Amino acid sequence: MKTTRIKSGILAVLAVFTIALSAHAGKKPIDVKKSTIKWVGKKVTGEHNGTINFKEGDVELKQGKLVGGSFTVNMNTINVQDLEGEYKGKLEGHLKSDDFFGVATHPTATFVITSVEGNTVKGDLSIKGHTEKKAFTLTKKGNTISGDVKIDRTKFDIRYGSASFFDNLKDKAINDEFELSVNIVF
Repeated sequence: MKTTRIKSGILAVLAVFTIALSAHAGKKPIDVKKSTIKWVGKKVTGEHNGTINFKEGDVELKQGKLVGGSFTVNMNTINVQDLEGEYKGKLEGHLKSDDFFGVATHPTATFVITSVEGNTVKGDLSIKGHTEKKAFTLTKKGNTISGDVKIDRTKFDIRYGSASFFDNLKDKAINDEFELSVNIVF
């Protein structure tokens, strides 16, 4: 009788331990409704900002630490927040056009994590049919991963208004880099 109680107790402890470990391991889908991407694009005479939404994604955790993941962004959701009315619509349309992200042909962008060392995340970023290696810092706090990243758009064949490729743009030049603030909830 005593042996049966001990075995039952050990099995109960093992079950609780297994459940606790599984809560900290494996792939977890991101919450696309709560996760956000904010963008800023700058030019000589100012800047514009807005949001873009995740389509889907997952994070891979091991012992509570980020070890992998993949994310897909819905490029059709490009939203300009600093303009209204006609000018908002024009800029959103231009950003979705072939001059910039070519959304009709490339409706998604992706990032696949290839390695994580501390807070440094490395992976393959694909935009507009071009893939580049990218590394940046992400911070995990609870069920949220966040960070800021700068992306050189010219590496993805987005050259419109770039002084790196066109002369005499003067105050019409647009910075090659755009900034993203990413907040991923899982």
